Amino acid sequence: MASHRRPSASGFNRGARVTLLSAAAATAAAAFGAAPAGADPGPGSTRAKVDRLHEEAEKATERYNKADERADQLRGEVAAVQDSAARGQERINRMRGALGSVASAQYRSSGMDPALELLLSTDPDTYLEKAAVLDRLSERQTNALHELERAQRTLNQQRTEATRKLAELERTRSAVATHKRSVEAKLAEARRLLNSLPDAERESYDRASRSGRDGALPDLSGGLGPSSARAAAAVAAAQSVVGRPYVWGANGPNGFDCSGLTQWSYAQAGVGLPRTSQAQRYAGRQVPLSEARPGDLVTYRSDASHVGMYVGNGQVIHAPYPGAAVRYDPVRMMPNATVTRP
Repeated sequence: MASHRRPSASGFNRGARVTLLSAAAATAAAAFGAAPAGADPGPGSTRAKVDRLHEEAEKATERYNKADERADQLRGEVAAVQDSAARGQERINRMRGALGSVASAQYRSSGMDPALELLLSTDPDTYLEKAAVLDRLSERQTNALHELERAQRTLNQQRTEATRKLAELERTRSAVATHKRSVEAKLAEARRLLNSLPDAERESYDRASRSGRDGALPDLSGGLGPSSARAAAAVAAAQSVVGRPYVWGANGPNGFDCSGLTQWSYAQAGVGLPRTSQAQRYAGRQVPLSEARPGDLVTYRSDASHVGMYVGNGQVIHAPYPGAAVRYDPVRMMPNATVTRP
């Protein structure tokens, strides 16, 4: 009986079909930009990883800045509470000394009850007057005792508050150290990846990762001027430090991280800004990007983990990341830009 199976094509066995399918898959992967399994990811992928590590380090830096700012605040609060407690203890010591002196004087004058001593006085005409004096003395002593008790309660509360703040300060110091280690680890990994790139790729990374205008003055003509004299002064301060290095956790004048630069620039104009970019996002009135004016703060990403200062004509000054100096870049260099006018 004749077979209904189709004969195999000559020379086209199972192994050949697998080889052909694998080649087709590789061709399709290349067409859609996917690297074959086990392939070297290449410089582009390495640079993307470096960008991601820099972004993560920047977020960890903001957490470090926030914890460090809180630690500074707590140190001031602890010192104030401890100083107040020390003054309270001195006051209590004086009050106790005064009461002790009165008690000693009464004991030395007579062991007799003061009221009986007055009754037996040889001058009964002065009895009522002396009795009134005794009452007033007793009232003053009673009030002094009550005041001493209140002062002691206040001192105890201050000591409890100091203990609580010291415990929070210790936790905050631990958080600062944790965030610092996180930043250092991410930056070390970024440096390792950059060093693994060929020389030409490594040299071009900074230019390709942003605008490549380190130290160059872009055309800032056109558009609206600063919204205030203080904004103009802040812009001038930021422009004066273009070219200085990014240093994480620093707020000038020799090095800056992103929020340190904007905080320092506005401080030169007499305006206090919070330390972190997240807090700076809300340190004023928010305006549309289309209405940005020189001196406005521009925060980036959904978590506001980066900040720069708008300087006009679609440009910002900012401290980008480790290895890059303070510089000018396009205002739309990162996603989710929010403009705040301090």
